[in-house]
Amino acid sequence: MTSSDFIRKLENSTAHRQSRESMSDSVSANPELLPVLMNVVLDTQNKNHYKGCWISELVFENHIDWLIPYLETFCKTLSAYSHDGALRSVSKICLFSATHHLKKKKSGEAFLTDEQLELMIESCFDWLISDQKVATKAYAMRALYAFGKTNDWIYPELKTILVQDYPNHSAAYQGASKEILKKLK
Repeated sequence: MTSSDFIRKLENSTAHRQSRESMSDSVSANPELLPVLMNVVLDTQNKNHYKGCWISELVFENHIDWLIPYLETFCKTLSAYSHDGALRSVSKICLFSATHHLKKKKSGEAFLTDEQLELMIESCFDWLISDQKVATKAYAMRALYAFGKTNDWIYPELKTILVQDYPNHSAAYQGASKEILKKLK
């Protein structure tokens, strides 16, 4: 598949799981398409960046190490995302990154630099305290829980926010919040 064919297919993709999986499968089978995808994902001015985020979420779920060459820019771009679909996907990529970072840290390595870690944590807290959809907040709180396993200061902050916001949110938020609060005890 050529770059222009891929872009055309991305532009015509939908939020349906089958559409997103088809695009993700194309990238997984043709890793040379990843830079094309990431150009779209990291350009928040591109009208299809959120579609790129949907696809990258599925790619990085299976190939989180493929994010490494883009981590610096990805982390610096986190605060620029505003589309609900993009935010949901990038918050989930942050969760994948947090989990992978924790796994690497246990073996004496690191997936994220200190600066990347800081930017990701900051973005997750921002999404948690700002007016975002529940999925974005749920992935952010789960990522923060993972990051908190190696950063002592996160848990008290996370607990305060979750306890304070609990009564003001939907049942879905309360369910995710309850799950994290239970783990924090």
